[in-house]
Amino acid sequence: MSSALQKNRPGAAFPFDNSYVGLPPRFFVAQAPTAVAEPWLIKLNEALAAELGLDVETLRRDGEAIFSGNLVPEGAAPLAMAYAGHQFGGFSPQLGDGRAILLGEIVDRSGKRYDIQLKGAGPTPFSRRGDGRAPLGPVLREYIISEAMFALGIPATRALAAVKTGEPVYREKVLPGAVFTRVAASHIRVGTFQYFAARGDTDGVRALADYVIGRHYLALKEAENPYLALFEAICERQAALIARWLHVGFIHGVMNTDNMTVSGETIDFGPCAFMDAYDPATVFSSIDQQGRYAYANQPAIGQWNLARLGETLLPLIDAEPDGAVDKANAVIKSYGERFQAHWLSGMREKIGLTGEEDGDLDLVQALLTLMQTQGADFTLTFRRLSDLAGDNASEPEFAAGFRELDACGTWLAQWRERLSRDPYAATKRASAMRRVNPAFIPRNHRVEQAIEAAVENGDFSLFESLLAVLSKPFEDQPGFAAYMQPPKPSERVLATFCGT
Repeated sequence: MSSALQKNRPGAAFPFDNSYVGLPPRFFVAQAPTAVAEPWLIKLNEALAAELGLDVETLRRDGEAIFSGNLVPEGAAPLAMAYAGHQFGGFSPQLGDGRAILLGEIVDRSGKRYDIQLKGAGPTPFSRRGDGRAPLGPVLREYIISEAMFALGIPATRALAAVKTGEPVYREKVLPGAVFTRVAASHIRVGTFQYFAARGDTDGVRALADYVIGRHYLALKEAENPYLALFEAICERQAALIARWLHVGFIHGVMNTDNMTVSGETIDFGPCAFMDAYDPATVFSSIDQQGRYAYANQPAIGQWNLARLGETLLPLIDAEPDGAVDKANAVIKSYGERFQAHWLSGMREKIGLTGEEDGDLDLVQALLTLMQTQGADFTLTFRRLSDLAGDNASEPEFAAGFRELDACGTWLAQWRERLSRDPYAATKRASAMRRVNPAFIPRNHRVEQAIEAAVENGDFSLFESLLAVLSKPFEDQPGFAAYMQPPKPSERVLATFCGT
């Protein structure tokens, strides 16, 4: 395959049905990918490709050229999207796709529309002196985490392919380059709205809001105030999403407004990580020096980000400024209640409750406090509790996860007393708990081991094994029992990196 950029090659077509390119020109910049020297296909997600209605045989044949950006498929309309954003609280009026290129959109077999985007496909007008490229390590991390999130049932962007470029990328040291192909319900962010609002472009905000309603919230077209209804719907999705992050110990790491989608999907898996031992103050991101995006801060940061979205929509919500502010504030205020309801509902499921009692929150908080003071592993604690609910394990096995063997006795007695008032057979309860309490998460040390083997030695076997294990997170998989275990002290990962 020639390394020269090829366009519109017959037989390499996706069923593109592009709509974003129909928005006004100020929404994006037309931008083709930059060809690479020696593309090599690391991984093609054939199951996802088939689900999207793509020609898997064609992708097997031409995938390294398509997913490296060397071959632009027929029907594509490559572009870099414009957006702004608050990054760690500071506002940047222009960010945009600095190393990502949206190839186009497809509609899958069920009628759902998706973006196909290349990350690391070369510079764009938004690159801000960057090279537009991505190192191999962050590409593999995003592939692993996004597919793990999907298997866990958490809305997230998906991984379609990863390709080595055969070219170096220069960061703190020279690294192998790669391109990641991301599939998303859309790449429209809170920061996309901020881009137009920062320029006083109310027509642009309105055009974008209308597009989002038509693409993601079609039923709101008939609402009495569709823009207020849109704001409410986005707040609801984000409240539900962040609650689900907390249910599995996920820490995003860079919850900037340009990393929050209006579709309600998790996006941008840079310095993200999953907790091992439970601690609400946990931070992994090397750039989050103040702990702004710590595990327990994520709900409040979500609300803060959504307030910034509300500010952009004020002229659309009500022509009278004070009325617009009052209506938007009411929605923001309701976010806390929405989040708490989603979080507590999920936590009830995690400890095996089907009904609701006033003391349930206290019971959950008591367990979390115990886990924190006793250094208990977040994932294993809830998985072992699932076993205990079905009488398939003894209390000593559960207690072994705590520093002091008798530390959890009082809480277990309270839990069993609460279960006695919850009409659910033990075996059914245990089965239900095992469907929400994973045995396997992307343990940080396992992710780093897979990345190191690939980057340093060209060995992708650990990457493949990890993907296979994480595709079935709620199954026991005895042959991979070691992947359930938290890291040894020497294996602990204390910091994760953005990779831009």
